Amino acid sequence: MTPGPPAARTDSYYGRPVIKAPAWSAQDIAGYFFLGGLAGAGSVLAAGAQLTGRTTTARALKVSSLAAVGLSAAALVHDLGRPSRFPHMLRVFKPTSPMSMGSWLLSAYGPAAGAAALTSVTGRLPRTGAAATAAAALLGPALATYTAVLAADTAVPAWHGAHRELPYLFAASATAAASGMALLTGPPRENSPARYAAVFAAVAEDTAFRAAERRLGSVAVTYREGRAGTLMRAARTLTAAGTAGAVLFGHRSRPAAAAAGLALLVGSACTRFGVFAAGIASAEDPAHTVGPQREALERRRATLAQ
Repeated sequence: MTPGPPAARTDSYYGRPVIKAPAWSAQDIAGYFFLGGLAGAGSVLAAGAQLTGRTTTARALKVSSLAAVGLSAAALVHDLGRPSRFPHMLRVFKPTSPMSMGSWLLSAYGPAAGAAALTSVTGRLPRTGAAATAAAALLGPALATYTAVLAADTAVPAWHGAHRELPYLFAASATAAASGMALLTGPPRENSPARYAAVFAAVAEDTAFRAAERRLGSVAVTYREGRAGTLMRAARTLTAAGTAGAVLFGHRSRPAAAAAGLALLVGSACTRFGVFAAGIASAEDPAHTVGPQREALERRRATLAQ
């Protein structure tokens, strides 16, 4: 029997992708990932700032969370193509669907964030504002991480293979972004919780990413090469620089705190765009689809042979 072409035997038929890469716009969906994380984590930090008497920081974070969720919803609607498609997604309530749950989560969080920001800026209806702040803080963690579940629920190798670590990575990245926003917009006398949160976020993000690389095996190369590799390296550098600046100088100087906050924000955005780019790269290369399946099969055979 004549052997088939190398691409057919080692990767796929004539090297063509085995799965179809998501038709999502990088600008819209990766931006949606980042802005949703910023909004959700920002509401948690805003509630903490409100409880501890850091009213200026709390107000700034509430306003920034409202702006972020508004922009994230706009990015999602733009990617859907027609605004009417978003309300249609609310016609179904399906707990097993990350997209369905995400649509409902966004619809519930938006009004809460809006009420929290409006009452904080106007100073009116303090009880309503407190309830809205608490509601936004309760929904915030889910908003910050559900996009990781949405991505991991696909067949994209770089996302699905890291389905256990991706939510933790997104949570840490969102915390870094919210900490950066607090440093950027709040006064230095109120930013000690944000500085501590930045340290936690930097350590957690690095730990989650390393764990994801170990689980992905050969597919992890998609996070190290090309556009994704550039973005992930930039994310690590900016997050480390922003954290160091916040810890060393953030409590002393408003410009230093703002610079550190900006570095954390951009670093978080690079993480989300890097994860998105790695996913697209893994879907377009058939070796990343077929390879892990064959590796798992070989491990299973080796285990049975023992």
